[in-house]
Amino acid sequence: MFAHAEDKGLTTVASPYPVNVTIDRLAALAQAKNMLVFARIDFAADAKKAGMPLHESQLLVFGNPKGGTPVMQAVPTAALDLPLKALAWQDEQGHVWVSYNAPEYLAARHGIASDLNKPLEGINALIKQVVEK
Repeated sequence: MFAHAEDKGLTTVASPYPVNVTIDRLAALAQAKNMLVFARIDFAADAKKAGMPLHESQLLVFGNPKGGTPVMQAVPTAALDLPLKALAWQDEQGHVWVSYNAPEYLAARHGIASDLNKPLEGINALIKQVVEK
């Protein structure tokens, strides 16, 4: 089920999978849809290397230049939020969540025209598919 944190521009959904599996599923689905995976950051592993505890937390940076480039051509500041990012994280109770910038928030933040924002809106369906059982 989708939960919107509108004041922060975030969408957060529950995942029935562990953090690493959630990000694996997202990366595989993005690639299957001809998107590029630019980076995967394992914050918990990096924190552990620094001798600090952190609940499982991984960020995937992904997108399709054919969708994002026209946005950045029209609104250069959109590059601050593109490519798309999704964070899978575990809370103190062990529940796993996926958070990402709501496309509506990105459009409002950067003044992106609705026709240019349509490719970015695909993240909603993508994440929904990732967290399905």
